[in-house]
Amino acid sequence: MDVLQEIGEHPSMVRTVELHTSGEPTRIIVSGFPTLKGETLLEKRRYVSENSATDAVRKWLMLEPRGHEGMYGAILVQDTELTLSGEADIGVLFCHNEGYSTMCGHATIALGRFLVDTHDSEVFPRRSLLQVQKDDDGQTFTVLRLHAPCGVVTVNVPTTLEDKSDATKPVRFQSVTCFVSSPKQGVTVEVPLEMAWPKLIKQNKRQIRMDISYGGAFYALVSSAELGFASLRGSNSEFKELAEAARILRILLNQNSQARRSFVHPNEPDIGFLYGMTVIDSSISRNGASDQDEKTVTWICFFADEQIDRSPTGSCVSAHVPLAVDQTQLRIGEWCTYQSFISVQFAGNAFRGRAVTHTEMGYVVEIEGFAHYTGTANFIPPQKMMDAIGSGFALKLPS
Repeated sequence: MDVLQEIGEHPSMVRTVELHTSGEPTRIIVSGFPTLKGETLLEKRRYVSENSATDAVRKWLMLEPRGHEGMYGAILVQDTELTLSGEADIGVLFCHNEGYSTMCGHATIALGRFLVDTHDSEVFPRRSLLQVQKDDDGQTFTVLRLHAPCGVVTVNVPTTLEDKSDATKPVRFQSVTCFVSSPKQGVTVEVPLEMAWPKLIKQNKRQIRMDISYGGAFYALVSSAELGFASLRGSNSEFKELAEAARILRILLNQNSQARRSFVHPNEPDIGFLYGMTVIDSSISRNGASDQDEKTVTWICFFADEQIDRSPTGSCVSAHVPLAVDQTQLRIGEWCTYQSFISVQFAGNAFRGRAVTHTEMGYVVEIEGFAHYTGTANFIPPQKMMDAIGSGFALKLPS
């Protein structure tokens, strides 16, 4: 048998579709992932997190040599408690270099495109049930109800007459209820001298103030100036210092009892953890030049095991919009443009976000962005007792 045929017929082959959203990859796992046990999606997430044999598949799909430190994945879950009740069309578990997240905006945008484009009933059994609608401008879009671990996210995908996603128009999704979880004055942590980074020492500063907000996952948000950085634009050494500052702050937040109270979810204990640390560029104004100009926020998000988001981080947009509204920087219905340190270098890759509904708990946030196909792949597991490095490794350069 030829090797191509042998690989293609491997009994443990995992099949994926690859997209990127503003440079951030999404490896959609369409078949071959082990069976996930549990009655609910959160139980399935807990099972795969705690079951080393199943989690091993995530590791060799996300990490090198098949992936890399910045790879991101989406495991399709055809049946969840909400698809069976008719409240959702399909489920998903998001994964990365460290484990499994509760929400991901860039991957949701990518999933919207793929799940409208596929008509494979094994991949998406409920595809034929999706509703096609028209907006106020007469534009056709397909509605997808995606069951993420944080809840059901409604995705509106512009659709052509050929029943395919329209790549010329952004995918929009509406979040679960998002809210500011820290006190109005934010959360302040003390940085011990032995953990302080050079720019903080230079300012003779020890206390850092941050806000914590929920957008399907909990994020700590802090300005670059608060950390001693004038902007996010600088040398490689300054970028490494910024990444180290974010790593230190995450440790301190998790050690701080007041801060920990700010990332406790009111309903789901499994969601109650700090997922990301986002540093907002202080050198770029949030205010538009005129009433007609959209406000702009540029930032960098560190999440999971020091993973850096290339995209503007959709779930952090969901977390930031409530904060901006509460601080009167945004109005309900007002769009804000969000850039990452990568997307700002390439036209047409920003995300946009706005609060569309004010609820008792917080806000429903609408986010839009573009996703693009990069290919498909067939992966086979490492050969047992022969390919230890093929089980997945992360390359971390010494500081």
